Amino acid sequence: MPEKKIVELLVSGGQATAGPPLGPALGPLGVNVLAIVNKINELTKDYAGMKVPVKVSVDPETKKFEVSIGTPTTSALIVSELKIQKGSGTPSTQKVGDLSVEQVIKIAKLKRPELLSKTLKAAAKEVLGSCVSMGVTVEGKDPREVQKEIDEGKYDEIFSKNEG
Repeated sequence: MPEKKIVELLVSGGQATAGPPLGPALGPLGVNVLAIVNKINELTKDYAGMKVPVKVSVDPETKKFEVSIGTPTTSALIVSELKIQKGSGTPSTQKVGDLSVEQVIKIAKLKRPELLSKTLKAAAKEVLGSCVSMGVTVEGKDPREVQKEIDEGKYDEIFSKNEG
């Protein structure tokens, strides 16, 4: 049985096309490129405007394919949540946006399968770390302040609603 061919790409959420990089990568495998493009777009539509890692595995014999998607980077999710273009070039002085703790948790939940964190709290603290380097405040405060408050149990109620 021949080995599956794996094609890994970064696509714009919900906007994959049969052109490059997909077409040239998949065309030689003799698969229905359009069917794959449609599947990718269906799986990535929630990540519009973000680059999403996509893995397509194709069985060259049967032409069957599977598409799996990763999650955009934490910073891409923060940018999307804030509806901004990019993080701050000078994060210590220039702030580009403010997230609520709920938004931080939402991003942590999306990223959690890929993070090393054992708990949602730890995942949220990882997201807060990205906020620091991007010039994003949380609840109007420095994200490091919010990390301390999480440790102190200030947001336990919000976390317990989101666990599970």
